[in-house]
Amino acid sequence: MERDDFIEMLAREGFQTTVLVEREPDAFLENHTHAFEAKALILEGELTLDVAGKKTRYQIGDVFHLMTNEAHSERYGPEGVSYLVGRKQA
Repeated sequence: MERDDFIEMLAREGFQTTVLVEREPDAFLENHTHAFEAKALILEGELTLDVAGKKTRYQIGDVFHLMTNEAHSERYGPEGVSYLVGRKQA
């Protein structure tokens, strides 16, 4: 998906805040939750999300979606990752 299309989609779906997130190469975050719904577009690099034991790898152009308080861990690729994320408060 293209960045402009993604931003339009977020607006249509009621995501109030958009943030650019950048993570270091080969880093990770252990299992955690967020107090908001998140939908993100990968701009550079890659990341793998582990949600309920299911690991999914996301690369440039892919979109991932996490519900409010959905437990997950994150692992970033060898080049790190940069993504644009929309956040919606529950």
